[in-house]
Amino acid sequence: MNSNSKNAGSSLDSLISSFNARILQLQELTIARNMYPASSIADLSAVDAAVSAMELQVQSIKDRFRDEIEAIPKTKKLLDASLQQQKKLQNMFHHIPSQMPDRTTLSNSEISRSQDSESYEALKHVEPVALPKEKKGRGYAPTWYVTGSEMDSLSSYMRGRLTLEKVNAAITDMASYAEANAQLIVAPKKKLAENLWEKALEIRDIGGTEGIKGKHFFLETDIKGPSLKLDNTGKAILTVLRHLGRINETRVGHHRVFILQKPH
Repeated sequence: MNSNSKNAGSSLDSLISSFNARILQLQELTIARNMYPASSIADLSAVDAAVSAMELQVQSIKDRFRDEIEAIPKTKKLLDASLQQQKKLQNMFHHIPSQMPDRTTLSNSEISRSQDSESYEALKHVEPVALPKEKKGRGYAPTWYVTGSEMDSLSSYMRGRLTLEKVNAAITDMASYAEANAQLIVAPKKKLAENLWEKALEIRDIGGTEGIKGKHFFLETDIKGPSLKLDNTGKAILTVLRHLGRINETRVGHHRVFILQKPH
């Protein structure tokens, strides 16, 4: 009985102590409010607005992080694909030769060796594709490259500062000129631009001339680079190629015509 009375008394004392503490807090709050009666409500409203703005910013940051995390797998896939494409392009770059031989007669392995003198010697004996006489076209213009031994056989006066690479680059240009003219000969009028039709008629007339008919040729006016130009170097190259039997020169009207021919 005495124990129960003591426990009840202790609980009552705790309850009274709690009430006293709460009353003291309310008194302190009332004193603080009375010290700044006009600004207390405004300050609390400002704090509430600032807290709300911060909550919105935090939520926006969370959303941005979530979007970035979701985009990581896609970005990784794109990066992997870009690296694979880069490797493919680098591989293609390392296997592209600076000189392109006759596309109609050479294998890929011969193309990769086309810059050394032994390959040029072999190219000399490659048979070009026969030129068809029907109207379907003349095939690709041949590229009979000069060999290192042929360059060495030239006199120092004729060779000058010419190199094997410059001479064979000019042969590639001449083949492209001749191929463009061959396309003009067979192209129908509806597929040609108006500014090309007059030239096409002129090229067809020249192509039908005796000694030129059925052969690949180009005009002096076609020489516009990128390797062969009508400068002193270009004129020296034409002289060498004429001497080595790669081209034959004639005149048709006011045009100077160069005919591609197989070396003997």
